[in-house]
Amino acid sequence: MSQTREVAVVGIHEYPLRVAPGVSALQIKAESASKALADAGLSWQDVDAVYDNGQNQNIGGLSISEYFGFKPRLIDVTSVGGTSYEFQAHHAATMIAAGKANVAVLTYGSTAHSNRVAIGTAGATGQGAPTPFNNMEDSWGMTGIAGYGMVKARHMHQYGTTNEQFAEISVATRYHAMRNPEAVKAMTDLEFVGVNEITVQDVVDSRMIAWPLHLLECCMVSDGGGAVVIASKDVVKNTKKKPVWIIGGGEATKYRENGGDITVSAGAQSGPVAFADAGVTPSEIDVLMAYDSFSITVMLMIEDLGFCKKGEGGDYVSSGILKFDQSGGPALNTDGGGLSSNHPGERGIFCILEATRQMRGESTSQVDNAKLAVAVGNGGQLGARHATSPIILAAD
Repeated sequence: MSQTREVAVVGIHEYPLRVAPGVSALQIKAESASKALADAGLSWQDVDAVYDNGQNQNIGGLSISEYFGFKPRLIDVTSVGGTSYEFQAHHAATMIAAGKANVAVLTYGSTAHSNRVAIGTAGATGQGAPTPFNNMEDSWGMTGIAGYGMVKARHMHQYGTTNEQFAEISVATRYHAMRNPEAVKAMTDLEFVGVNEITVQDVVDSRMIAWPLHLLECCMVSDGGGAVVIASKDVVKNTKKKPVWIIGGGEATKYRENGGDITVSAGAQSGPVAFADAGVTPSEIDVLMAYDSFSITVMLMIEDLGFCKKGEGGDYVSSGILKFDQSGGPALNTDGGGLSSNHPGERGIFCILEATRQMRGESTSQVDNAKLAVAVGNGGQLGARHATSPIILAAD
């Protein structure tokens, strides 16, 4: 990909409910795909590429194709946790630019809240049959959320970052959430204590979940889903709304290594690749949609993608530039993020959805004259095996 603008996001839909009892993950996917295609002005018959991680209800590429009536030339079921949809968007853009397909649909649906899925509380490798990983790790009691707490603790020790600085991330995302009616409904339906803007003090005073992570630094667990339609430049000529061009992307994985630094994510490898691919720099980005499972996830994405130097994230997020109506840096998670809008388990697709809205001028916390956005997902667990993929989007 490059600034030549070969491939674009042409249709999106975000399932509006975060508490949806009686609805299946497949129903969420189907409704979202239908409305995303309508948003693009395309039909089911136009789709020739299917992207789905297949993690919910065991419905992946084959079953989705049959259910939707697609006859795809391409099927991709890449599953790398929360960044699966950044990986897939990058794959779709690459394949469409190469002429292997014309219209791709990415779908996601989850009923994690209604099914009472206690995300982050199982062993660090998740539940299921023994593997070479959980066999050696889970028996020692490390949970997923504890792993993130460990990385935050290391960041504080290594760089002097404070709880108050981490809290700025939660404050900014809640600021944006309170301007998003769907996020407000989500917090209401999930019975948040205090559906309102919050302060740094509110965050550091909230109860400890996994030291040193406080409650208001941890994502919600919700239902939800969405769909993204990606198409070639020839298809773009006949779509309904302004295209949002995919101009760069990168992918990387990271895992435990002797002598490794757990405060460095896979984004340190994939970020420079994505920016070089797009021919832009972090200083040019207007909107940063960063996977916010926890505050520490955002801190590492900011540093490792190059918005500031390693270890300087605390000062960066405290400088007052994260809110959509401030200047000096990219606005952060303008839909409210996983901390205050939705987190059904794999939030990467929502980063793409809101980045697209920003490039179209449709966000509830719209950045003035926004031209460039980064949607970056992080899947797996920081400090252990994980993947990070940023994609760079440009307004038409």
